[in-house]
Amino acid sequence: MQTCPIIPHYVRMSKETPCVAVCMIDPKTKLCFGCGRTLPEIARWHAMESADRRAIMALLPERMTEAGLVPIAGSPKHV
Repeated sequence: MQTCPIIPHYVRMSKETPCVAVCMIDPKTKLCFGCGRTLPEIARWHAMESADRRAIMALLPERMTEAGLVPIAGSPKHV
């Protein structure tokens, strides 16, 4: 019997996601510590158009910097 390797969900995710599988919301900023998105953005991400996702992703590095959040080491760069 052949088995499939177990691949973490964040490896299989679309390249159009800033998710780094650190899903914790900062109570002060209301942003995810891992990616910088808000809960509403995370909730509707799968239903968003590609252009909308890319537009939000372009804002995330500055958003995280302004909020004083440091990107997780080894996380993919936001586009």
